[in-house]
Amino acid sequence: MLIVEGMPLLYLELAVGQRMRQGSIGAWKTISPYLGGVGLASVVVSFFLSMYYNIINAWAFWYLFHSFQDPLPWSVCPLNDNHTGYDEECEKASSTQYFWYRKTLNISPSIQDSGRVQWEPALCLVLAWLVVYLCVLRGTQSTGKVVYFTALLPYCVLIIYLVRGLTLHGATNGLAYMFTPKLEQLANPKAWINAATQIFFSLGLGFGSLIAFASYNEPSNNCQKHAIIVSLINSSTSIFASIVTFSIYGFKATFNYESCLNKVILLLTNSFDLEDGFLTTSNLEQVKGYLASTFPGKYSEVLPQMRNCSLQAELATAVQGTGLSFIVYTEAIKNMEVSQLWSVLYFFMLLMLGIGSMLGNTAAILTPLTDSKVVSSHLPKEAISGLVCLVNCVIGLVFTMESGNYWFDIFNDYAATLSLLLIVLVETIAVCYVYGLRRFESDLEAMTGRGLNWYWKAMWAGVSPLLIVSLFVFYLSDYILTGTLQYQAWDAFQGQLVTKDYPPYALAVIGLLVASSIMCIPLVALGTFITRCLKRGDTPPTA
Repeated sequence: MLIVEGMPLLYLELAVGQRMRQGSIGAWKTISPYLGGVGLASVVVSFFLSMYYNIINAWAFWYLFHSFQDPLPWSVCPLNDNHTGYDEECEKASSTQYFWYRKTLNISPSIQDSGRVQWEPALCLVLAWLVVYLCVLRGTQSTGKVVYFTALLPYCVLIIYLVRGLTLHGATNGLAYMFTPKLEQLANPKAWINAATQIFFSLGLGFGSLIAFASYNEPSNNCQKHAIIVSLINSSTSIFASIVTFSIYGFKATFNYESCLNKVILLLTNSFDLEDGFLTTSNLEQVKGYLASTFPGKYSEVLPQMRNCSLQAELATAVQGTGLSFIVYTEAIKNMEVSQLWSVLYFFMLLMLGIGSMLGNTAAILTPLTDSKVVSSHLPKEAISGLVCLVNCVIGLVFTMESGNYWFDIFNDYAATLSLLLIVLVETIAVCYVYGLRRFESDLEAMTGRGLNWYWKAMWAGVSPLLIVSLFVFYLSDYILTGTLQYQAWDAFQGQLVTKDYPPYALAVIGLLVASSIMCIPLVALGTFITRCLKRGDTPPTA
C-alpha cells in the first residue's frame, strides 16, 4: 500500500499544492472550475476530524495530570461506599478499565442515554483547543516551528521506551507475535483495507493539509524527493513504534498469563491441601491430570473456578484505538518500576503526537479560508483561527458527555474513511485525465527541472485509481454483508463491553457524515455548470 498508494499520492498532492500555490479549494478550482467540490470535501473531512480528534488530546491531558499521583489512580480499585471492599464494577473489570470507563468517561450504558457534559474532560478539551489556537495563531510560519518540537520529541520518548520495553519480562513474546506472519490474512480484504487506511491517515492523504502546506514551498522545491523520504520515514516510524508497542504488549500479556497461572496454582493448592511450593508452572498440567484422575468428584467441583490460562489468547486480544492508548498501555505502565515517570513520558508523547496531527488538520481548514478574499477581507488571520477553534471546541463538547465516547467512535469510524477514498480517487483522475498527465509533467519539469519516470505515471494513471476502486467496492460489500451497524457499549454490571445495534438516528448521522463530504463534489460541479449556463443565457447576442 505504501508503494502503490502512499508514495504516489503523497507526491501528487505535494506537486499540486506547489504548482497551484493555493489551498485545497483554490488548487482544484485552478485545475477545473468544476472540481472546487474536491477541495471543499477535503475541508469538510478535516473539519469533522478536528471536531472529534482533539478530545484525544483532552484525554491525554487528563491522564497526564493524574500521572503525578502515587500510586497511579488506575493502578488500584477504589473502595465501595461502605468501605467494606472494592468497588463492584472495578472488581468485575480491572482497575485500568474502571478508571477509563467510569472515572474518565463516566460512560452511559448506551448511546441513547446521552447524560450530561462531564466538566473535567470539558475543561481539558478547552485547554487542548487553547494550545492548538496558540500554535496556529500566526499562520503557517508559527505552525512550522511548533511542528519541529511536536514531531521530534516523540522520537526521543520512543527510543527511551524501546530501551525500557526490550528489558521487560515477556517482551520477546510480544515481538515474536508481531513478526510471526499470518499469510492467510493476505486473502482477507479487510487486511488490505486496514493497510490502506493506515497509509492514508498516517500520511494525511485527502485531507487537504498536504496541499495547503506544499502551497508555501518554493516552486523549484524537489517535492519528489520529499515525497519519497517522508513516506519511507513515516512507515519506518510506524514499524519502530510497533516494536515499542509489542514489547510492552508482550510484557502485559506475559504478566497476565503468569498471574492467571498463579491463581490456578493457589486454587489447587488450597482445594487439595497440597504442600506449598509443590505445584509450579512447570508441573501444573501434569498435576492437573493426576488430580482429575485420582479425585474426579472434587476436581469437577473446582474446575468451574479454574481459568483457562493461555499466553497466545492474551497476545491475540485485539485492542486498537483508544483501548490501546488508555487501557493496555496504562495496564503495562502500572506494573513498571517508577510507574509515574513512564506514565508522564508516555502521555506527554501522546499529547505531542495529537497536537502535531491537529496542526495539520487545522491548517487544512484555515488555508482555504485565508485564501478566500471574501473571508480574509473582513477578518484578520488571528480572528479566523480563533473562530474555527471556538466553533470546533463548542461542538466537541458533545464528546465529553456520558455518551460522548459512542459518538467519538461513530466519527472515528465513518467521518473520514470512505470519504477519503473517493476524494483521492477524484484527485488522481482530475490530474491525469482532466488537467492532463502530459501537461502536469511539463509543469513539474518547468518547476523543478525533473520529469516523471514510468513509476509515477503508471501509478497515477492506472494502478492507484484501480486499487482505490477495488478498496471502495470491498468497503461497501463489507458494510452490506455485516447488516445492521453495531457498536460496543460498556455494561457496568458485567464489567465488560457488550455489542448493541445503533438506533435509527445514529444510523442517520452516519449516513450524513459520509454523504456531507462526498456530495460536495457533484453538487459543486452541478452548481458551477448551472451558473455557467445562466451566464451564457444572459449574454446578449453579438451583431
